[in-house]
Amino acid sequence: MADMMKRVPVAEQEPKVRAKNFEEVCLGYTEKEAMEEAVRCLNCRNPKCVVGCPVSIQINEFIHEVKEGNFEKAAEVIARSSALPAVCGRVCPQETQCEGVCIRGIKGEPVAIGKLERFVADWAREHGFQAAQAGEPNGKKVAVIGAGPAGLTCAGDLAKLGYDVTIFEAFHEPGGVLQYGIPEFRLPKTKVVGPEIENVKKLGVKILTNVFVGRSITVDELLNEEGFDAVFLGTGAGLPKFMNIPGESANGVFSANEFLTRNNLMKAYLPESDTPMRAGKKVVVVGGGNVAMDAARTALRLGAEVHVVYRRSEEELPARKEEVHHAKEEGIIFDLLQNPIEILVDENDWVTGVKIVKMELGEPDASGRRRPIEIPDSEYVMDCDTVIMSLGTSPNPLISSTTKGLDTDRRGCIIAKEENGETTKTAVYAGGDAVTGAATVILAMGAGKAAAKGIHEFLSKK
Repeated sequence: MADMMKRVPVAEQEPKVRAKNFEEVCLGYTEKEAMEEAVRCLNCRNPKCVVGCPVSIQINEFIHEVKEGNFEKAAEVIARSSALPAVCGRVCPQETQCEGVCIRGIKGEPVAIGKLERFVADWAREHGFQAAQAGEPNGKKVAVIGAGPAGLTCAGDLAKLGYDVTIFEAFHEPGGVLQYGIPEFRLPKTKVVGPEIENVKKLGVKILTNVFVGRSITVDELLNEEGFDAVFLGTGAGLPKFMNIPGESANGVFSANEFLTRNNLMKAYLPESDTPMRAGKKVVVVGGGNVAMDAARTALRLGAEVHVVYRRSEEELPARKEEVHHAKEEGIIFDLLQNPIEILVDENDWVTGVKIVKMELGEPDASGRRRPIEIPDSEYVMDCDTVIMSLGTSPNPLISSTTKGLDTDRRGCIIAKEENGETTKTAVYAGGDAVTGAATVILAMGAGKAAAKGIHEFLSKK
């Protein structure tokens, strides 16, 4: 009899092995393991896990079906709420959402909801099972700008309601951050991202790539000339932020966005790549979020010694605990309570090191976290040849600047109602990082769902 207080362990690649390849770290549950883990679910009458899920998956229902071995039914339950279950099962911060409120977790370990969702989605893909179906055509057209998590989710939900949906994507591959931001070893592109996007296309959604809305065509032209009844903006937040310290424009300084995009979308990590990436021998990654972990672990796999420099303590690290744990296992070095103040360069403007000041934590700031304060006379130099800045991102202003009547806030984020994605421009809706600034995949998906509902309500009245 399994210990009901503890999770069924999930297999992973050994740290020393995976640190040298880009294959997926977590190997997932077998059918037997998934059913054993599902038995741990209490099938609560008032399932708090469902409330904790941004896309409201009926978690208790799908886990019950897994427990009974009804994997097709489990997939159907998930498909009612999520267009990207194999993605969510891998990259969602379940520990702060569904699993964070799991009743089983009060006295023991919470049910491994994310790993079970991943199992069901993988099982459906491997067995060729298409859970979601398109709705009866209703004769109305919707344009979705951006093929990231928000756009794909909005498009999928609208297709299931019978809308004729076309996604316009600026890059040459759809997927947004799923394709260019999250590394292969966390989210395989061919095995997982591609099939999830194909499932959305099977609902009748059309995806046009290499279309830069705001340049190739405008939002107003889509509404007034191309016959679309509504537009959803899911353009993400792709502009990187920097510290504005001396030396930041030197050769060998990357934004995490550029570093990961070149490695993921352009396959720069492959020896035969047309755009190989210079990772350097010693890399300093500045920041402590999930993107910083992704950049650090990617640089490690490219052969570098990698240091993560973060101005707060480990307790304040915003990255998922699982990602920090994996990074440490693989050999990433964490230099905490430290902050760069200058990037040092040679006569050819190449990075030679980083001047760093040590920090201590003071009183909490507006975010509720204790504010880091410099310790006087604590500066030192860390030698390195590459610096990756992972300090967050903001939305590209192209669409907002070319769309009359579309208001943004002081950060450049599109102003939209949280409950339905409605913007200040009639028939235009928005959601995801373009509205909130950089956040998580699942929150973007939740915004895409809300906007699809808002668009449906709006067009149903016309």
